[in-house]
Amino acid sequence: MTTNIGYSIMRKLLPFLLILLCCGTIEVRSQEKSMRLYAEQFLNVTISKKVNHPQIKDRSGVASLGNVIEAPHLVFRFAVKEPGRYVVSTYALTDPLGNELMKKAKSKYESLFMDIQVNDQPTTKRVVCVPWNIPRQVTGKFVLEQNNEIKIWLPKGVVLDFIEIKPYVAPPVPEAAQNYKPKYLPPTEHPRLWVSKETLPSVRAQVEIGENKIKWEAVKAMALKDFNPNFNKEGEISFDENLEKIVEAKAFYYLITKDEKIGKEALLLTKEYISRVVFGNILDITREIGRAIHISSEVYDWCYDLMEEEDKDLIRQHLMRLADDMEIGWPPFLQSVVNGHGNEAQVNRDLLSMAIAIYNEDPLPYQYCSYAILEELVPMRKFEYQSPRHNQGMHYGIYRFTWDLHAAWLFSRMLNQEVFDPNIKNLGDYWIYSRTPDGQMLRDGDQGLSGKPGEYYYWQMYPISFFLNYTYSDNPYLKHSFERMSNNNINPVLYLLLNDPTFKSKELPIDYPLTKDFGTILGSMINRTGWEDGLNSNNVVAEIKGGGYFFANHQHSDAGALQIYHRGIQVGDLGLYKFYGTPYDMNFTKRSVSHSMMLALDPAEKFGNLPSNDGGTRMRRTFPKNLEEVLNNETYRNGTVLSSSYGPDLLSPKFNYFSVDLTSAYSDKLRSYIRDYIFINTRNKDIPAIIVLKDQMETSSAGTKKYWQANTLYKPVIDQQGRIVFSNSRGEENAFTYVEFIYPKSDSLEKKILSGDSTFNVFGYQVEPPLNTQAEAFGHRILVSPVHPNTKDSFLSFFQMTNEGIKPMEPEHTKKQGVDYLKVDNMLVLIRDGKEFYNERIVLDIKNEKEVFIVGLREGTWELTDKKGKKLKSFIVEETQNSLYLPMTEGNFFIQYASE
Repeated sequence: MTTNIGYSIMRKLLPFLLILLCCGTIEVRSQEKSMRLYAEQFLNVTISKKVNHPQIKDRSGVASLGNVIEAPHLVFRFAVKEPGRYVVSTYALTDPLGNELMKKAKSKYESLFMDIQVNDQPTTKRVVCVPWNIPRQVTGKFVLEQNNEIKIWLPKGVVLDFIEIKPYVAPPVPEAAQNYKPKYLPPTEHPRLWVSKETLPSVRAQVEIGENKIKWEAVKAMALKDFNPNFNKEGEISFDENLEKIVEAKAFYYLITKDEKIGKEALLLTKEYISRVVFGNILDITREIGRAIHISSEVYDWCYDLMEEEDKDLIRQHLMRLADDMEIGWPPFLQSVVNGHGNEAQVNRDLLSMAIAIYNEDPLPYQYCSYAILEELVPMRKFEYQSPRHNQGMHYGIYRFTWDLHAAWLFSRMLNQEVFDPNIKNLGDYWIYSRTPDGQMLRDGDQGLSGKPGEYYYWQMYPISFFLNYTYSDNPYLKHSFERMSNNNINPVLYLLLNDPTFKSKELPIDYPLTKDFGTILGSMINRTGWEDGLNSNNVVAEIKGGGYFFANHQHSDAGALQIYHRGIQVGDLGLYKFYGTPYDMNFTKRSVSHSMMLALDPAEKFGNLPSNDGGTRMRRTFPKNLEEVLNNETYRNGTVLSSSYGPDLLSPKFNYFSVDLTSAYSDKLRSYIRDYIFINTRNKDIPAIIVLKDQMETSSAGTKKYWQANTLYKPVIDQQGRIVFSNSRGEENAFTYVEFIYPKSDSLEKKILSGDSTFNVFGYQVEPPLNTQAEAFGHRILVSPVHPNTKDSFLSFFQMTNEGIKPMEPEHTKKQGVDYLKVDNMLVLIRDGKEFYNERIVLDIKNEKEVFIVGLREGTWELTDKKGKKLKSFIVEETQNSLYLPMTEGNFFIQYASE
């Protein structure tokens, strides 16, 4: 019996003894700033093995043998020169099993996790491999002694190459922030987070009124419910969103009612939770960390009068501990506050909330956060939001705008005054005008698409943004959009803090303006033929982009892109977004090739380190950090809006004009490129809209091939007249878009329809769409290019959006003295050549054309005369509009430039 017991003990101890035999004599010392410890030198041979991998050169990685055992697969023993905080990272790859697991993964929580123990610190779980195939992962920051031991337990499917260790260096504080004196200071009294002594009475008074009452009952039920979490008394605990909601509800209930029992429960739960919670290194875990900081800060502020000094010290200590693990770092200057993850909740809500709450005890966090927001973010947004749309597009734009609004609200409530420019209130127009009749949105930027093709789906990404927007800007139409969203059940505490139940929503009126000019910072125009909602709507929605500035990150290289909706997307964007930085994402989705726009393919051009060349606009993936960078760095230029006008009725314009010089959006492969866009609301149900598109491009070399490109969801055809025919449908109604090239003529053009894999072949570089549930994954590209190489080429294309069974119109075209005359039905459209505004005499021989629309005119006074030279009327052409609308009768006329 004794022998058997001894043998059993030896079996359990054997792996640990083997670790000592394999690793005990290996010690790595480094005087360098960082060190790499290669896994093959530290493995436990009984439960792990050396593995060859094509991405590991000249050595082997280490993988688990799959044994279920307590012993670690690797033990790294090493020394550092100086004890202190160090960053530990891993470089790991997946084997065939791991490849399959990661391919099936649908979220960051399906990453592969290892266990790691540093010296005698608690063992913790950390991500080692992710679905988007980025081998290097930052494991975390750890305190190291002079001599150290790191144990790692690997999951199946992972091949570990090495770990890297380097000293942690806190983010440097900008010189301007070091001695910054904030423009505005928190009041000395509490509460001051989301409410002040001036606003608290109205919040209290409104919790029982109208729509607020339902939310209040929900908060009250949560606050009054007994909650006794079974906290792990030893070691770490994972974050608990439900617990955080309960804590927030109890703290808010105390704020409103002054029920000390509930307030003390909120305080106790906060202390127990925040002193134990550990978040690890899951992708974007900073969002979960930030939420814990924000709610704990609310407790600190709202329950301030219940706290003893030791309570304040404990909560503040752990708030700062969590702040240190934020992606933006502490001090909060590791990332920019104007774009990227630094422009999300981290500073705008979480750290700002902490800074406001603890200001009396520690004013430094407020000094840093107020500097970042007031001196960096606010001036940048004042500039950007001159164009009332978001540069990060439909999905990330609305998400990040949510956090701008958090900061705006926090300062407004704390100070009883606004610190952001009032133009922040106008951004809601972007989402109003982009909504298509089937409830979805025009595509813009990296976007998570929803809904099934052909079905009605009311797009409702981040309803909280609509909520914060309408409450801050008092926009009743945005409140109506929010109320239509099926998942509008946002945080009831935030709802009660900000919602005025006496403020009523309004449905968008039928006479709401049909055209939106978005200005020159993010140059674009959206045109509509109406606001009818539903699958049976015959409305056309069209967008033209270009001009202004490029802000990178989730913004696409889409200067000049066209989108058309008529009973579904007819012409648009084929990009699908799942993970950032994949070959498909960088070489297709974010690039010009996935959009309906001009390409100029110079075989020698390089787009950063991309393996592909799509012939599109510049490759710029870093964003400007401040206004000076935007204005002074030419690579952020995205073209220049030359003209934008519409009329004659400004609410329901028939004629719409947008002209943009896109030369600066491309590299020096272009000498010049002008795109002129005219949208005509025909008010004809059979052919509800017409678009005239004129592209004038000159390349630096005839060897740079030009491609006029339009992308669509359903396979187009080329009819007997040489027209490209796009189609889509909603409900039982089909619609078509006919595209005819006025010039060059068909015999001078090569037209290709790319489908299947060819759609996603970027001139020789093949990618694969990540989402095969969306129509975009099966889309098509039309490439139209001149047969003969030239440095200069012009394309005049004519689009007609028609209903099924309707014969398209046949436009008549002539050219006189550098002006295109295009007659359609009873309309005459004139477009000048080049980018210089026209100031020569124009001949008008009118027969049955009742309306004339002339674009590209020099600003100033123009005169209409009869054929004998008699002055009939004078007109003022406004700067930046450069267009003229003339209701006409039959006869021979001239229109000529008179003066500036």
